Amino acid sequence: MKLEFTKMHGLGNDFVLIDNRELNLKRATHIAKKLCDRRLGIGADQLLLLSNSESADFKMRIFNADGSEVEMCGNGIRCLGKYIWDSVLRCDESSYASKYCETIGQLAIETLAGIMYVEKKGNRFKVDMGEPALQPDEIPVNTSLLPKKLREDAVQEFPLKIKRSTISITCVSMGNPHAISIVRNVDDVALQTIGPLIECHKFFPNRTNVEFVQVLNKKNIRMRVWERGAGETTACGTGAAASAVAAIILGLTERKVTVHLPGGKLLIHWSAKDNHIYMTGDAVTVFEGVLNI
Repeated sequence: MKLEFTKMHGLGNDFVLIDNRELNLKRATHIAKKLCDRRLGIGADQLLLLSNSESADFKMRIFNADGSEVEMCGNGIRCLGKYIWDSVLRCDESSYASKYCETIGQLAIETLAGIMYVEKKGNRFKVDMGEPALQPDEIPVNTSLLPKKLREDAVQEFPLKIKRSTISITCVSMGNPHAISIVRNVDDVALQTIGPLIECHKFFPNRTNVEFVQVLNKKNIRMRVWERGAGETTACGTGAAASAVAAIILGLTERKVTVHLPGGKLLIHWSAKDNHIYMTGDAVTVFEGVLNI
């Protein structure tokens, strides 16, 4: 079987994208493990499947390099949006369809975290990521490990015990779980060691993404991320959004924040009007290819 794919990335967070609307691939978990392997496959943090949707314009399924399916990916949905505009709608500037494409304005993408909206802004893409969830059962966390008086409150600066140390975390869901820790310098964090310990901690029944955040000033933060099922990556869109939310609710930044990641920058705006998170960043097509599988 010949399988066409597109390799893409958002700030170095890379993906293998497959148009699955007619293929209807089976065994997606196995395919993700095979294609994302950086020695034996194409190499990527995640596999993205573009599918048909009954409730939106398109549907996105996301599989980590370890084969686990996840709810949402901020960098991935920007890449999916670019692929749709470039290859499905063919909305490049030289296309005869470009005027029609400009009238589309926004794409509705179904995900396991709900319907997300992607807008093309020149060479960048703006995503309406919906409202952040702060309640323990929405993230989710294991509420039995919380003091009774905190089980209905947002999990802010909670002292999580990791072996012989304690790390202060704030928990946010952007359709997927995140644990954010504010530190003086993200470069000092032993992410390869501490990341998996927090990801798989019993406090998180579905595991969690882990972000360490350094506040530069009221408008800028630095972030490093350990992604659930993928390990350390150069960027994480939902992680950037969750980190901005954590910094805002802790009173450390304004509601518009530039998040500086190893792979580049994302602009995050937590709107006071509708309580939605808006993320703006780039998406890049690296190459296209065909595999025999």
